[in-house]
Amino acid sequence: MSAPTPAALTPAQLTATAREFAARTDLWQPAARFTPDRRWYRRLERTDDFEVWLLTWLPGQGTEIHNHGGSSGAFTVVQGALTERSFGADEPITRTLEAGGLRSFGPTYVHQVTNTGDVPAISVHAYGPALTVQSYFAWDGALQLLRTEAVDD
Repeated sequence: MSAPTPAALTPAQLTATAREFAARTDLWQPAARFTPDRRWYRRLERTDDFEVWLLTWLPGQGTEIHNHGGSSGAFTVVQGALTERSFGADEPITRTLEAGGLRSFGPTYVHQVTNTGDVPAISVHAYGPALTVQSYFAWDGALQLLRTEAVDD
C-alpha cells in the first residue's frame, strides 16, 4: 500500500503561507545573500504539502519564462520591486510588484520575473506541492517549450 498523496494547496492557501513566512524576518533576513552572476535562492522549509523559498535579485537579474511543473504558487516582494510578465492565450501581461505586493497562481501558470529597478530585491515564494520540475519557454507570439529540468536545492 502506498502513502497517500498530499492534497494540493490552493493559491489562496499558498498566499497565506507566503505572507506568514515573509513576516518571519528573523528567519529570512539573516539568510539573504546577493550574488553578482545570477539571482540567489534558498529553500526555507519543505513539508508534505508545500515548500517556501527565499530569492534575492540584484538589478537586472531575472528568470527565464517558466512554469512550476504543475505546482501552484504565490510570491511576495519583501524588499525592492519585481516586474512579472505572465503568459496566457493572448499577449503577455506585465505588472510591477513593490514591497508588500503579492501574486498567486494555479498549476498551469507561466511567467517571467525580473528586477528591472535600481535597488536589490528580495522575495518569498511558496509552492504546493513542492517543486519537482520546471519547464522553460520562448515567446514568439506563442509559447514554445525549450526544455524541462528537475528542481534541486
